[in-house]
Amino acid sequence: MELTHIEQLGANAKAVAPTLASASPMLKNSALAAIADALTNRASEIMEANQTDLANAVENHMSQAMQDRLLLNETRIKDIADSVRKLITLDEVVGKVDEGFVRPNGLQIRKTRVPLGVIGIIFESRPNVTVDAATLCMKAGNCVILRGGKEAFSSNLCLTGIMRDAVASVGLPADIIQLVQDTSRESSNQLMKLSRYLDVLIPRGGAGLINAVAENATVPVIRTGTGNCHVFVDESADLAMAVNIVNNGKTQRPSVCNAVESVLIHRAVAQQFLPMMKAKLDEHQVALHGDDDTRSILGECVLSANEDDYAAEYLDYQLAVKIVDSIDEAIAHIARYGTNHSECIVTKSLENAERFQREVDAAAVYVNASTRFTDGGEFGFGAEIGISTQKLHARGPMGLAELTSVKYLINGDGQIR
Repeated sequence: MELTHIEQLGANAKAVAPTLASASPMLKNSALAAIADALTNRASEIMEANQTDLANAVENHMSQAMQDRLLLNETRIKDIADSVRKLITLDEVVGKVDEGFVRPNGLQIRKTRVPLGVIGIIFESRPNVTVDAATLCMKAGNCVILRGGKEAFSSNLCLTGIMRDAVASVGLPADIIQLVQDTSRESSNQLMKLSRYLDVLIPRGGAGLINAVAENATVPVIRTGTGNCHVFVDESADLAMAVNIVNNGKTQRPSVCNAVESVLIHRAVAQQFLPMMKAKLDEHQVALHGDDDTRSILGECVLSANEDDYAAEYLDYQLAVKIVDSIDEAIAHIARYGTNHSECIVTKSLENAERFQREVDAAAVYVNASTRFTDGGEFGFGAEIGISTQKLHARGPMGLAELTSVKYLINGDGQIR
């Protein structure tokens, strides 16, 4: 029976997966270097393909912000190539022994890192993800099937072709990196069901994409991304510090998943803190959505907040605000509206800091520091495939180690049970 396009990609990847899994660190790094050089050397080719996508974006009335995410110029291509070169400097994870021990019967057991196998990645219209995802997966010994958005198809096709040529030039199979060339919804649905060939599926994008994949996939999924992140300003907080943390979390880069979307303020400091916070956020024209208590302090300039505001991932210069009576109420609010991504308390109380970190259910829980640090690079991982907000297999910034599984290697000398 003839395979569909998606099934053929899966079969191709499965066939070459053992070759990549057993490739030496030197060979994988040579492939990464070849990719970085090829991206730089063929930049004009990439930009020409990108112009096709940008022309279609203008014709389809794509927003300026989305067009900017789509754009590839010489500087951005150089940055992408540099990020690939940075991967070369990272320690090898495949074959690393997490722990080893000897049982009373003499069996020697080693818990060892191995690739996941074949990873599918569904993402939206940021062509840099095409290279980031492919090279991260390859460094960790995994084949990858990429399914990008139709808005970046010409760019993705060009980038994938360049990477395939590069890995082939050093002796690795080109099929360790493949692109789904059907951008219809049906191709995504088929990829979600490709359990015969895929070992894991990772969606990268907005809440709609992530939820659709999580709800419909039969392949194991690692959920990434959605971030309704909170800052709780405790009654003992250094208020100037709290202003800076809120401002950084909201305005340094509002369109990312670790940006702050809601601020909770203890009633004891609200009268003093809210005007300080608003004055700083006004520098960036941040729109505030607040409860009645917040509006009574700051006035009609604050929009009336509803349930949707407290649940919102704005990804914009908007912020939900609520005054609470206790740390208990703050923790309960976060439990109700949070997305298990990144949460922060600003406090001088060690007791409250420890309680907040113990009781708040999130991948990253901060005391007196911005949620913007939830990032593979900032954590010292060098790179990341995304931020996992689930608990099984991986949680938080997913670096190379999170793109591997484990295998137990057992050596004996004739033991039987």
